[in-house]
Amino acid sequence: MDSGASTARYEVADIMRGIYGDGIIACRGAFSRELIGELRADIDMLFEEALAREGGALNRGPNRYYVEVHPERLRSFVTIASHPWVRAVCSAVLGPEWRFVEVGFDVPGPGAMHQPWHRDFASPPETVQGRRLSSLAFNITTVDVTEEMGPFEIAPGTQWDLYDGDPMFPDKALYPRYEALAQRKLPKVGDISARSALTIHRGTANHANVSRPVLVIGADAPDATNAIKHDLQLSRAYFDGLPEEVRRHLNCRVVEQLVPIQQAHTIEGLKMGVTMGG
Repeated sequence: MDSGASTARYEVADIMRGIYGDGIIACRGAFSRELIGELRADIDMLFEEALAREGGALNRGPNRYYVEVHPERLRSFVTIASHPWVRAVCSAVLGPEWRFVEVGFDVPGPGAMHQPWHRDFASPPETVQGRRLSSLAFNITTVDVTEEMGPFEIAPGTQWDLYDGDPMFPDKALYPRYEALAQRKLPKVGDISARSALTIHRGTANHANVSRPVLVIGADAPDATNAIKHDLQLSRAYFDGLPEEVRRHLNCRVVEQLVPIQQAHTIEGLKMGVTMGG
């Protein structure tokens, strides 16, 4: 059980209030700038590798990509996965048997356009019928985000929205609701956020001349099914050397030799950006 003194300082009520209310919470200054600098260097290297490999980077709109990675290629993975706030949030929202199911990064480059409002997958039965959230997405910025960089924009409270049509992309008739609620997030290096991926959100247009890479880590409750869209792999040597508190919370394949990830989490509706807020 993740109930030690290291997580006790984070109140379950505060976590639940944020995730079940706004749908997003954050821990400011969770990591050092040095650690995030190392993370950025690893992401830059892995992004170059992904672009050079067929199917290595998923297109999420003009000059916007998503890449799933092997955790052991990130030198900071264990530190991030072991952070008391991360463990406390997962335990509070997903229960003691939560699991990491996804590790990757988004890269909105210069010229990336507004995405349409969306959620990352269809609301599952436990949310629609049971009003329970069974997954979380953690985001860690690798830059101090400014308005020009195309910040992440979210419509708080919309993780509970039900609408007809496409289960991920609400009809444009609903856009005024989301734009009235919208909050742009401007995290600094060292910050980490946790959100329900069902909360309606979008990436905005990047007008800067630099990219805005962000690490993404997904976690599921035992009855969630997001792991089937991912291929989290760890080599036997790396897996065996992990701290038990990290190892027991991984939904992964343990392999003798890592192989390229066959990325299945495509979101077709994001391949075309939009030029304006709608």
